[in-house]
Amino acid sequence: MTDLIILRHGPTAWNAERRLQGSIDEPLSDAGRVRVAGWRLPPDALSYRWVTSPKRRAWETARLLGLDPTPEPRLVEMNWGDWEGRLLDELRAGGLLSAEHERMGLDFRPPGGESPRDVQNRLKPWLAEVAAEGRATGAVAHNGVMRALYALATGWDMIAKPADRLVDGCFHRFRLAPDGTPTVMAMNVSISE
Repeated sequence: MTDLIILRHGPTAWNAERRLQGSIDEPLSDAGRVRVAGWRLPPDALSYRWVTSPKRRAWETARLLGLDPTPEPRLVEMNWGDWEGRLLDELRAGGLLSAEHERMGLDFRPPGGESPRDVQNRLKPWLAEVAAEGRATGAVAHNGVMRALYALATGWDMIAKPADRLVDGCFHRFRLAPDGTPTVMAMNVSISE
């Protein structure tokens, strides 16, 4: 069994606006940099091999934590296609993002984008590789990636509320079986001072 911890990048200006970033390469905001500067990983995690989404917001978070990560393209955020750069409230108010869409759970796909199931399918080979290496690994990624991983580990269909809310400023610990199947070990472990 292989240990995997994952955390979301620090805040960006678009996060504060509730604007969909997806594949757009937004940096951390000034407030985000200050927030990440107050995060501390547990001592055991510092000896892990670290990887990160190649997006600036994830890479910058890892560097502010004192890590020297390797980029892992399969950890990029879910692609929101035609909706990238749009506000969630605007999409809901305009009827583009409806309750019917949200009831699709893992199979919801924005126009021109990816579904959460697509994200899971790109994560599975990576998880299998990490498990095969057997080396404790840490990852800085995105909310959509963490939700997809959590759904793989728990069977959550992304329709009902999850048993655990994924909290920012925390890491989440998973254990990978030899085939890469994840199991939740601990959720929402605070890294804020």
